[in-house]
Formats: sequence, structure tokens, C-alpha cells
Amino acid sequence: MSQDDLALAIREDGKERGEPNDCAKRNVQRWESGKVGMPRPVYVRSLERVTGLPIEALGFAVPVPNARTTDAAVVNGHGPVQGEAVKVGAITAPGGAVPMTKHSDHGTLSGIWLSRYEYHSSGRGSDFTGEHFVVIIQHGNKLTARSLPEGSSNPDSPLTLDLTVDGNVVTGTWREGTAQDGYYAGAVYHGAIQLLVEPTGRKMTGKWVGFGKDFDVNTGPWELVFKDASTSKATMAEYNHRP
Repeated sequence: MSQDDLALAIREDGKERGEPNDCAKRNVQRWESGKVGMPRPVYVRSLERVTGLPIEALGFAVPVPNARTTDAAVVNGHGPVQGEAVKVGAITAPGGAVPMTKHSDHGTLSGIWLSRYEYHSSGRGSDFTGEHFVVIIQHGNKLTARSLPEGSSNPDSPLTLDLTVDGNVVTGTWREGTAQDGYYAGAVYHGAIQLLVEPTGRKMTGKWVGFGKDFDVNTGPWELVFKDASTSKATMAEYNHRP
């Protein structure tokens, strides 16, 4: 999205929710430049809805080390506890910006990647491969990956990854939806993932783990292969097709 497009989307979201705002291109410019450490709450709520990402994943510094949420705190990655105190642990630089962290020698991991994982379908008695072209954005040691709308081997199966980089180790969670008219009838699956970044920074390989429909724990290989460092509209359009 251009800066104008994002500002427009934020205004339209506020209007739809009955919480109008006056977001303009200059707001987006100030956020992207780091001049604003944390947007006003009215903008934060719309930013999260428009991007589908928590505000921390967008590169903003949480202003307090201990915050009490009125929504839900995730405990051990398994669910919410209402009103639980959350240890944020964000380290802020002067001006409230989140400092970039050096991650081995591979530099930034932002760009277009091909995600490929393998899984076994007990119902169909066979092994399958899921592929997605994903856009990875890096903020400090945080990675967010979102599949392109048409960039998956299975139609209507949006994939999201929220990851943390520690040296050459990448750890986090994954979530994938399925088509309403497909074999899994719109079910949403999620789990954990851990990958190792190769020294070239052009490939990540590892394993995923998650629950199946019968609540059995499944696992399998997962890899991400680098395709392009650009995340421009033109580049995303180029990869917005079935792998």
C-alpha cells in the first residue's frame, strides 16, 4: 500500500467501527520515519485491523515495560487469560524507536520468500505439500510473514507466520486457514515452528508442530526459500500466483 492508501484504509476502518479518525499521509510518514514511537490509540486499533498485525509487530515501541491488557494475554502460547499482566520486554532507543539487532551475517530477511511444508493427511492416507509465496517484513528481531492473496498451492488458504530471530535460529508460530468449499471445510490450523537460517541468508529450514483435527500432535519439515528482496507493489504482483 502507498502511504496515501494506508491513510485512507485507516480512516475507512475508523468510520466503519464508529470511531472516526483523521489519519493522513503525514501520519504514515511520521510512523515510518520513526518520529512517532507509538501512534494514538485510535490509530493503533485501525492499524492493527488494516494490517492484521499486532502493533508491536509493526515496529513500534510499547511505551511501558509492564502493561495490563483489557483483551487477552497469551499464556504458554495456548490461550488467553483475561486481565493478565504482560511482560513486554521491549528495549527502546532514544526517540522511542525499536533498535535494529544484528542477526549473524545474513542482514535483513525482508522480501519475498517461497514457503514450503509437508504434512500427512490421515483422512486421505497420503502426504501433501503446501506452498505459499509470502512477504516477510523484519522489524528488529521480529519477522512477520503473510502469504500473497493468490500465491498459494491450495486456493483460499492464507498463511501467517510471526517469528523471532536469535542469531541463526528463527522461532515462532504459524496459522493457516482453509477454503470453505475444500476438503477441510474452512478449518483453521495453527502451531509452532523453528527454523535455522543458512549462512547465505537465502534459505531457512526446520520443523513445524501442530494439532490435527483429532487433537493428535503432528509435525513435519518446513523451509523458506528467498526469491526477491523487494516488497514493492510490482514485485508482489509478480509473485501473486500459484507456486
